[in-house]
Amino acid sequence: MTRTVMVRNLVAVAAITIVSVGLSGCDYWPPALQTQIEQLRSELQAVTMEKAQLENQYASFAKVKDDLQAQVDDLSRSNRDKSVMINSLQSSLTAAQGRLVKSLKVAPTKATAVKPSAKVPQMAPAKKKAPAKKVAPVKKKAPAKAAGAH
Repeated sequence: MTRTVMVRNLVAVAAITIVSVGLSGCDYWPPALQTQIEQLRSELQAVTMEKAQLENQYASFAKVKDDLQAQVDDLSRSNRDKSVMINSLQSSLTAAQGRLVKSLKVAPTKATAVKPSAKVPQMAPAKKKAPAKKVAPVKKKAPAKAAGAH
């Protein structure tokens, strides 16, 4: 029994020693391991800087995207307004043309009832632009010879 108690005490002391060394850490690091740790730290720092740079680029691209989307929305709204205006003008033009045709049909029948010899005034065709006058090219004068140069 004493021997088992002694073995138990030895195992307990060994366990406590191992746990205390494990918790306190070891102060000795091999140089190769220190080099690896420094290399990993520098890579981590470089990747962190690159991540920050990419996040800044992403933020600027998101801002540009939002600005462009706002422009697209404004242009779409303007396009819809112009389309409505065009449709309105087309319908009013069609209505005006219809009234013109009716007035031209009604006017000749009234004119013939009052005066059979009356002529219906026809609309004059639209004037065409006169072609631009062609300008003759300017001839350059030959340099005058000096009288006393002979």
